[in-house]
Amino acid sequence: MDQSASDGPFHFEHLWKRFDDWLTCNAPEEHAVLRPGASDADILTLEVGIGFQLTGDLKALLSMHNGVTPRRSSMEAGGFVLGYSLLGTEGILEWQQNLAEMAEDAEEEGYEEEVVGRTAHRQWVPFAQKLSGDLLFVDHRIEHYGEVGEISFGSPEYVWLWPGMGLMMDDICRAVEGMSPLPTVGCRPSIHEERMLEWVVS
Repeated sequence: MDQSASDGPFHFEHLWKRFDDWLTCNAPEEHAVLRPGASDADILTLEVGIGFQLTGDLKALLSMHNGVTPRRSSMEAGGFVLGYSLLGTEGILEWQQNLAEMAEDAEEEGYEEEVVGRTAHRQWVPFAQKLSGDLLFVDHRIEHYGEVGEISFGSPEYVWLWPGMGLMMDDICRAVEGMSPLPTVGCRPSIHEERMLEWVVS
C-alpha cells in the first residue's frame, strides 16, 4: 500500500507547485535549471531497474521534473532542496544500484549489521545529491515506507528527517515563505544575489 501523503494538507504535488512558484518569483536561476518531467516510459524503466515500484510522491516529482541541470560548483544554481540537487531517473538508478551493491557486499563480507539499514540498503532510493556526494533518499522498506532520510558518507548511520515527502515540502515551503529556520536540518534559507536559494547553518 502506498502511504505517500497524497491527500489533505500535505499533498505533495500541490506543495511542490507552491515551492515551484516561489522559486520563479524569488530565485529565478534555480527555477531555470529544473528539467522537464520524465516520461512514463522513463519512470517504468527506472522501476524495472530497481526491481520495485516507487512511492507515489517520488513518481509525482519525476513526472514534474526529471532532475536538474548538473551543477559543477556551489556558485551554480541547482542546490535548492536543502543544498541538494534533484537527480533524474538515470542518476536515481545509478545511486540505488550503488547502495544495493554496498549492502550486498556487506552481507557477503560479514558486515551486514554495521552497514545494511544503517549506511546502505537496496530499498533506499536516492532522489537528490550534494556536491559532496551526500544523498537524500526515500525509504521503500515496508516498515519505513515513504520516509525521507539523509546519507552522509563517512557517517556510521543515516539520519531520519521526515515521515514523508509531503511533510518535507510543507516544512520547506513554510521556511522559504517566511525566511525562517528549518529546525529539522538546522539551517535557514537565504537568497543569494536575488537569483539563488541557499541554506545556511542557523
